[in-house]
Amino acid sequence: MAGNEWINGYLEAILDSGASAIEDHKPAPAVSVSVSDRDNFNPTKYFVEEVVSGVDESDLHRTWIKVVATRNTRERSSRLENMCWRIWHLARKKKQLEWEDVQRVAHRKWEREQGRKDVTDDMSEDLSEGEKGEVIGEPVKLDSPPRHHLDRNFSTVEVWSDNNKEKKLYIVLISLHGLVRGENMELGRDSDTGGQIKYVVELARALAKMPGVYRVDLFTRQVLSPEVDWSYGEPTEMLSTGPEDANLGESSGAYIVRIPFGTRDKYLRKELLWPHVPEFVDGALAHILNMSKALGDQIGGGQPVWPYVIHGHYADAGDSAALLSGALNVPMVLTGHSLGRNKLEQLLKQGRQSKEDINSTYRIMRRIEAEELSLDAAELVITSTKQEIEEQWGLYDGFDVKLEKVLRARARRGVNCHGRFMPRMAVIPPGMDFSNVVVQEEIAEGDGDIAALTNEASSPKAVPPIWSEVMRFLTNPHKPMILALSRPDPKKNLTTLLKAFGECRPLRELANLTLIMGNRDDIDEMSGGNASVLITVLKLIDKYDLYGQVAFPKHHKQCDVPDIYRLAGKTKGVFINPAVIEPFGLTLIEAAAHGLPMVATKNGGPVDIHRALNNGLLVDPHDQNAIADALLKLVSEKNLWHECRKNGLRNIHLFSWPEHCRTYLTRVAACRMRHPQWQTDTPADEHAAEYSLNDSLKDVTDMSLRLSIDGDKTSLNESLDMAASGDNQVQDQVNKLLSRMNKPEPGARDADADRKLADAPSKYPMLRKRRKLIVLAIDCYDSNGAPEKKMINLIQEISKALKLDAQLARQSGFALSTAMPMSELTEFLKSGNIKLNDFDALICSSGSEVYYPGTYTEEGGKPCPDPDYATHIDYRWGSDGLKKTIWKLMNATEGLKSSQSSGVIEHDVKSSNSHCLSYLIRDLSKARKVDDLRQKLRMRGLRCHLMYCRNSTRMQAVPLLASRSQALSC
Repeated sequence: MAGNEWINGYLEAILDSGASAIEDHKPAPAVSVSVSDRDNFNPTKYFVEEVVSGVDESDLHRTWIKVVATRNTRERSSRLENMCWRIWHLARKKKQLEWEDVQRVAHRKWEREQGRKDVTDDMSEDLSEGEKGEVIGEPVKLDSPPRHHLDRNFSTVEVWSDNNKEKKLYIVLISLHGLVRGENMELGRDSDTGGQIKYVVELARALAKMPGVYRVDLFTRQVLSPEVDWSYGEPTEMLSTGPEDANLGESSGAYIVRIPFGTRDKYLRKELLWPHVPEFVDGALAHILNMSKALGDQIGGGQPVWPYVIHGHYADAGDSAALLSGALNVPMVLTGHSLGRNKLEQLLKQGRQSKEDINSTYRIMRRIEAEELSLDAAELVITSTKQEIEEQWGLYDGFDVKLEKVLRARARRGVNCHGRFMPRMAVIPPGMDFSNVVVQEEIAEGDGDIAALTNEASSPKAVPPIWSEVMRFLTNPHKPMILALSRPDPKKNLTTLLKAFGECRPLRELANLTLIMGNRDDIDEMSGGNASVLITVLKLIDKYDLYGQVAFPKHHKQCDVPDIYRLAGKTKGVFINPAVIEPFGLTLIEAAAHGLPMVATKNGGPVDIHRALNNGLLVDPHDQNAIADALLKLVSEKNLWHECRKNGLRNIHLFSWPEHCRTYLTRVAACRMRHPQWQTDTPADEHAAEYSLNDSLKDVTDMSLRLSIDGDKTSLNESLDMAASGDNQVQDQVNKLLSRMNKPEPGARDADADRKLADAPSKYPMLRKRRKLIVLAIDCYDSNGAPEKKMINLIQEISKALKLDAQLARQSGFALSTAMPMSELTEFLKSGNIKLNDFDALICSSGSEVYYPGTYTEEGGKPCPDPDYATHIDYRWGSDGLKKTIWKLMNATEGLKSSQSSGVIEHDVKSSNSHCLSYLIRDLSKARKVDDLRQKLRMRGLRCHLMYCRNSTRMQAVPLLASRSQALSC
């Protein structure tokens, strides 16, 4: 009886809503519901139309036999038996009318074509053969309907293709918060993390399979807490190997790299991670350096293979990526996912919290500042929609749509932009893995009726567990399902959806509502916002008495999500995303791939998705009547439902992962080679060759020497005999080994010997040999603007403590960072009898100059700044334009021109250099204008770092990269 269970379900629905609306011997018309008459809508006609359209007479006959045989309730069975006969007559009558309509249409078409042919023959008698052209009566071959596609706008940029197989790129992705792993992902553990985690993991997998990509590292946080699964504490997890047809090395593929930072034995939500970002940068930098060397040995011919791009996801990862980008001289890409300024606006509109409470709960101001800094450093910002560019990133000081277009046009024409820069914005929709929806696409080719649902349900093994979990809530699970899948966050707007469903009687009688709201064990243990939404949902279900019509299971796995979509598709249901604002809407793509039409918010990414797929309706998320009308329209008008389903399946390939990665690599390749090349090769000098322990160990472990070590059978004398026998290569190696064995080991030297070695001339800084770096920052001034004398005593004490520990002095470098210029610093150190050579590095003028005492010197022994570092920070540095803008903004007062005002600042020529604009503040009471200056410079596209202390009279503007790499560049 499995084949006709769906008929019984519809008959039950007809009985529940009343069967008096069925007219004998008349076919049920197609149902079309408008906003004006939805209150008069009778779902009985809808269900009759469904049965009449998809009925098979043999199934209907079996249903009738079943009704006659089982007469548990006499009155109800009689009604079912009578209804079977009436539906059978309706079906026969409908087939007869349909056949007559087909005959009538065919006859009219033949008459019309015959008339056109006669007219054409009459007209052709007066035309020559060259004037006739196309014959009117001849059928025209139409191309396939135009396919909606997203505007890539690559102009002349070469699209990434399989021809790049010879390239071997190393790509770094960063996503710090949440719980990240490759399988069985726990989505929704932290707010704003579910879609992001899934996106970055699948992006890493997809990039690793692209031609030309060798390795992809996804950096995240290592969590060793007993509250979470042990897999989140694994340092490395392999996601996938590289392309199957490529012969790659052992380090190829995609990996999750977990960096320990913060409280390691406790899971921290993203708002608590901000103080620990520098710790993550240190760990990530160490891993990248080691991996670059390892990849250099495998594919780089001995030269380090640096990351092709560093891609930060969300504000915290963007802040980290900016630091790594400046230190490694690698282009940075940013994806915001969810933006702080937009979230702040939405929360303020709700009126539930003040700005201070919002900042206390979400650390929103720290997040916004990190997003501003990320904008300053990013080469490329990837968004999901155009709306995100204009309405969300447009809220930031660091980006302006109109100014970005002007700067891009000036750069294209070769016109000087005077150091002004804004990152390129690229719309690249997220991809999706369609491997689990192949069967669904095959189903879409047929009529897609609900009989398939019961056919699968007939076999217990064939029914996915999540189907039973959902159906146990529903009185009649055969009704079309309205599916919403999101975490219970207030901005997801689930309560408005429930009100729209509960207050629309036709929608309640016609369809069921399924809410997949993450996973929960106890509502009391959930966060305040999520718990409040769930409690409101339960209250609304009780208020509108929606028991048996709304499903809200407590648990589901990530692997259950495709089955949930399939269940909704088999019931001819609709997917809805009613969020107040949706940055993109990945669930809409997933639903379309499973053949579900959509109803979505008109705020955010769904606008672009609808433009590409054309598979549903957009609504105002604050208008519950509009939500109800859109759902009722899609569920009741089957022609519209099938058209939306067909459009979605036809255009869904635009959101595939290969398409996304191809566009991604094309965009990233366009921003390459904009940085100056950093000199990564370190020339060997005499000291390195003399005390190189690594070379000695390499020689000892060389099997060609066959030395006697710990019982080795071949002695040193035998090796010497071998050398004497004429093997010149072995002889050279043995002589080299003996010469080094006679010299003291590096570990035997004391701190004074190290300092003497540092004093000697060298081809590269001694600091590069150090394992640790101690940086002392001195920027404290008294009321007169002079450095305090106690700073001298502090430096002397630290230097003395460092020399007392010989091992620490051997391994650690000692650097001094200050806002003072080199001339002022020299006088300052001389006053305390401190030598410049006591430091491995001197970072002066707020990071605009880096000196290595004993490395770069002039003829008189005067140190000169590192030329490579100067080239590095010169990137995007427009000192002339910046100088004019600062002078105009700071010295202009209200109502006066800059030339008429006395001014707040004056130029400090003595403390300035080519990469540092130094000013003296005349009136400290007006120094608060410096805070406004940062915002105004960003709005004008000027990128710099302002160094300023409130108790100081000095303000300095240096290149942005100087603040990010001054210490790391050592």
